[in-house]
Amino acid sequence: MSTDAIVLLKEDHKEVRRLFREFEGAEWNATEVKADLVSRIVEALTVHTYIENEVMYPAVREHVPALEQDVLESYEEHHVADLLCAELDVMTPDDERFDAKTTVLIETVGHHIEEEENDWFPKVRDALGRNKELQEIGARMLEARATAPHRPAHPSSFKKAAEALLR
Repeated sequence: MSTDAIVLLKEDHKEVRRLFREFEGAEWNATEVKADLVSRIVEALTVHTYIENEVMYPAVREHVPALEQDVLESYEEHHVADLLCAELDVMTPDDERFDAKTTVLIETVGHHIEEEENDWFPKVRDALGRNKELQEIGARMLEARATAPHRPAHPSSFKKAAEALLR
């Protein structure tokens, strides 16, 4: 298995997109299916945003300073996703806004994934190549994944967004 940080993040993106498609394809009244899918989406995004916020973004800020604004924007996008995940985590499909909130999460995260994969991942790859640095970042991400929160009770994006504002 590759420990290249970009490869690992793209694998996460692929899984999240698959869960999104399943939710979008669910029947409008499939409440149990939707509840399970949203629970899995919330968990996947909570872990993913944690490892990006704690490992990938600080490394990109250090090694590719030209992407500073992109990273700050990504922290904010994670903050929004984390807020939506926290709200969805305590909702049920019977809640009036459950589907709408999930749709907004899907749209927000979809936009974020597209920006990362089409804009700044290529810039990181150009700056760092396929060298040891991205392997080391990926290894640290795997370590962080092992201890990452799985529910949004402790989203790191709140802390990271505040730190970015205070700099």
